[in-house]
Amino acid sequence: MKIIELDLTNCRTLYDLHERIRIAFDFPDWYGKNWSAFWDLLWSECDADKVIIRGERSLPEGFRKQLEIMHKILDDKIEFNKQCQFNAFSYDIVN
Repeated sequence: MKIIELDLTNCRTLYDLHERIRIAFDFPDWYGKNWSAFWDLLWSECDADKVIIRGERSLPEGFRKQLEIMHKILDDKIEFNKQCQFNAFSYDIVN
């Protein structure tokens, strides 16, 4: 089982959040650092079975909407994998 650990502890900017995503998911340097790019590469380049997200509670209140978008994208990946009977995909939030 391949597990990706995404540590968001003390992110202060949206750029920082996406840079941590790029590193954790081993996305290429040209990753666009936006939610459309995350969507595209999650579907085309990510072979992980599980993502563990740490440190969400350490983020400023202004990140709430960004986290909702990220969770929605991950939830969509879970549902798609189920419907297509692909390998299971999941994520856990650990704070």
